[in-house]
Amino acid sequence: MPRNVLGGELETCSTDPLTGWFRSGDCSSHPSDRGRHTICAVMTAEFLEHQQSIGNDLITPNPQFQFPGLQPGDRWCVTLAAWVMAHEAGKAAPIVLAATNESVLTTVPLDLLERYAVDVPDDASSLED
Repeated sequence: MPRNVLGGELETCSTDPLTGWFRSGDCSSHPSDRGRHTICAVMTAEFLEHQQSIGNDLITPNPQFQFPGLQPGDRWCVTLAAWVMAHEAGKAAPIVLAATNESVLTTVPLDLLERYAVDVPDDASSLED
């Protein structure tokens, strides 16, 4: 059973849009997931723009990969490297700790993750920049 960074059962990140390496809704990982899509991030306009600027277009839909394109307020399992790069640039997205895979802790300390932790309201439109 996958665990989250808090030591509990890994919770669902998003089913609408359906996220995860396996498109199961959670940020489970597998050796074939070289990007480690393990951080449950809440999209902001700033994060999406940063990702696009570094060549990681999370805005444009790509149906071939069951990717709907994201907008502010969406929750999505982002790659560990993409989130770290955004953090280093001062553009990191908020994260949902209970839905972020514990494997992230091998790279990012819990105290740093906690600085970005959010509880997402049912209406996430308030997170738009």
